[in-house]
Amino acid sequence: MFLTFALLLGLQLSHSQENFKLMFYNLLNFPSENAVPNRLQYLEVIMDDYRPDLFMVCELNTEDGANTILNSLQLINSNYERAVFQTNSSDDAIGDYNDLQQLLYFDSSKFSLESQDIVSSIYRDFNHYQLLLNSTTQNSNPVILDVIVCHLKASSGDTNEQYRLDMIEDLETYLDTFPSDSNVVLSGDFNMYNGNEPSFQELISTSNNITFVDPANSIGYWHNNTNYIDVMTQSTRTQGNLGGSSGGFDDRFDFILTSQNMLTNPQLSFVEDSYQVYGNNGNIQCYNSSINSSNCSGSDYSFDIRNALYNFSDHLPVTIELHTNQSLSTGSFTSTTSLAIKGSNVVDGQLQFRNTNMEIVGQPTTVYNSLGQQVKTIMINNTLYTNMDTSQLANGLYYCVLPYTNQQPLKFIVAH
Repeated sequence: MFLTFALLLGLQLSHSQENFKLMFYNLLNFPSENAVPNRLQYLEVIMDDYRPDLFMVCELNTEDGANTILNSLQLINSNYERAVFQTNSSDDAIGDYNDLQQLLYFDSSKFSLESQDIVSSIYRDFNHYQLLLNSTTQNSNPVILDVIVCHLKASSGDTNEQYRLDMIEDLETYLDTFPSDSNVVLSGDFNMYNGNEPSFQELISTSNNITFVDPANSIGYWHNNTNYIDVMTQSTRTQGNLGGSSGGFDDRFDFILTSQNMLTNPQLSFVEDSYQVYGNNGNIQCYNSSINSSNCSGSDYSFDIRNALYNFSDHLPVTIELHTNQSLSTGSFTSTTSLAIKGSNVVDGQLQFRNTNMEIVGQPTTVYNSLGQQVKTIMINNTLYTNMDTSQLANGLYYCVLPYTNQQPLKFIVAH
C-alpha cells in the first residue's frame, strides 16, 4: 500500500471550490515563548490537519516569526501567502505590549489581498485586511471579504471591561465608514468573561452600521460554566512553567464573529453548524483539565492533535467555514504525482520512495524539518524505488520537496 497525500494544486479552471475554512489562533507569544522546545513542530501538526484557507493570528512577536510560520505553511500548501507585518503602537499609554501583533495568512489561489489597514485604539491596534475572492467573475461581480483581527485588553474587573469597551467603540467608529452590507469577519482573543459585557453587547447591537452575530449561537455567562464547555478555548493546561495561563479549561476567550448579512448572503455566507473550537471534544469532564488529558477525549479530536495543541499554546483555535455560490478561478494547470512514500510515513532508519514518473530521474529531492531548515538532499534513482537514510535525523516532522514540479511536499515523521 502506498501512502500519498492529497494534492491541492489539481483544481481545473472550471472547478468550483465552494467552502472556505477559517481559523483564528492565539499563538502564545510566538516565537519568544520557549518554555516548550521546538514549538513550531506542534503548529505544523495542527496546520497540516486543518489546512485553513484563512489563518488569523494574534500574539505574534516578530517579522522573523511571521516568516517562519509562512515557510512552514508553504511546505503544506505552496499557495499560502501572508499580509504585511505591522507593529502595534497604540498601547504605550497603558503598557508596552508592542511585541504582540496580529497577522493574516491566506491561500492565494482562493483569495487576493486587496488592502490592509490599522485601526488604532486606546490599548492595542486592530488589523483590517480586505480580500477579493478569486472567482471567475471577479471583474464584473467582485466578492469582497473584510477580515479584522484583534486582541482585546485582558483580565477581569471594571477597569479592564472599560478598556475593552473603549477599543470596540473605536472599531465601531471605523466600521461606520463601511457599506452596511459588507461581508465582515471579526476574529480575536476578546478576553471577555461573559456575553453581558458592554463591549460584547456593543458588537451585537442592531443599531450599528455593521452588526455582528455569534455563529456558535452561544451567548451567555461563559466563565466557569460547564454549560458552555463546547465553546471554551482557554486554558489548555493545568501545569505551570509552560508560558501563558495554567488555569485549566474554563473560559471562552477566542472568537470568530460574522456580520449579520453573512448568515444569508449567497455570495459569501457562514455555513450553519460549522463553528468549532478546534481540539475541543465538548466533553464536560474536560472542565478545569488539560486538553491532552483523558478527561478531554472524544471522537472529533485525537490525543495527537490535543497534545500538539497543549504544547503549542494555552489557547485553542476557533474555526468556521464560509460558503460561496461563485466559481473559483484557480489556474489551468493539472497536478501530477511523481513521487510517493512506500508503506508508512512514520519511519525509524529508512524511508523508501516509489517513482511514478521517470522524468524526475536524476532530480534532487530536498528534505526540510518543521523549522523550514534544509536537512538533506537525495537524488532520484533510475529505478522504481529510492531509499533515504533517516537514522541520523532527529525525531519530528519532515517534508520532501521535489523541485520543478507542481507536486505538493510529502510528509513523513521520524520516530526512533
